[in-house]
Amino acid sequence: MSFHAIEQALARLNRSELAVPGSQVQLLEKAAKSNSDVVFLDLEDAVAPDDKEQARKNIIEALNDLDWSGKSVSVRINGLDTHYMYRDVVDVVEQAGNNLDLIMIPKVGTAADVYAVDMLVTQIEDAKSFKKRIGFEHIIETALGMQNVAEIAAASNRNESLHFGVADYAASTRARTTVIGGVNEDYSVLTDPDDNGNRDVHWDDMWHYPLSKMVVCARANGLRPIDGPFGDFSDPDGYRAAAKRAAVLGCEGKWAVHPSQIELANEVMSPSEAEVTKARRILEAMEQAAKEGKGAVSLDGRLIDYASIRQAEVLVEKAEQIAGN
Repeated sequence: MSFHAIEQALARLNRSELAVPGSQVQLLEKAAKSNSDVVFLDLEDAVAPDDKEQARKNIIEALNDLDWSGKSVSVRINGLDTHYMYRDVVDVVEQAGNNLDLIMIPKVGTAADVYAVDMLVTQIEDAKSFKKRIGFEHIIETALGMQNVAEIAAASNRNESLHFGVADYAASTRARTTVIGGVNEDYSVLTDPDDNGNRDVHWDDMWHYPLSKMVVCARANGLRPIDGPFGDFSDPDGYRAAAKRAAVLGCEGKWAVHPSQIELANEVMSPSEAEVTKARRILEAMEQAAKEGKGAVSLDGRLIDYASIRQAEVLVEKAEQIAGN
């Protein structure tokens, strides 16, 4: 292991993250009662320009008046390239900062973007003598942000998570697709012809590289990597498949753009009982091996060693976190 120690962000259950437009008051109360681990109240893309000011007021009222116990609550502010952003931060943090866990910063392009918001939030917290420190979630959704994702991940000790904003990322890279988080039939490979000249088509995941890169940069800085939206909420099987791919890569959670996606995310992003049982057996086997002076043993016909301990501990720790929530 490197001598450099990675400081882990605050441990926060983040399997599902529900997006809720701040302009739709009726949805705010429903979100507070949902089973989502995290709810982000949106002031950005889901709110029309003429509704921005009222949405901000709605969110402040919701933060102060609704019961958000059992979940973390975040506010997605408008981008730093808009004139809405400073009022989002000042009004929400000054008037409801004690009830806010996280700020979600969209379209983060450079570490300087993080510094700018950090400076503003720090001054407000100090002026108001707030006891709780607000964390940051960053959406990596531009080519610039993906280029600088490592620096962004290390830019502030408020940082808690990185999120893959697939739709804006596709637009930024001029990808030839209009789907949000799904697959594309043109991103495929052909097998060689068989004896009869037939060829199979295998669809691939066009988002594998950026999501994988983001996961690496998040984990290297002790942050939670979170997969972003899957736009077709009438396709639970497609959502589940996308969530499973993200989980295999190391993501801790996935967005829910519709309440029906919450349980899907919670299910996929929770280790199964079988996985946890196997992980505990690995830890027990390695504990016995250590007593016998062995560094590696066989379990169910497979080699396990000290690296297996770290893998097993991740699963057991996650199961215990879920059970204690």
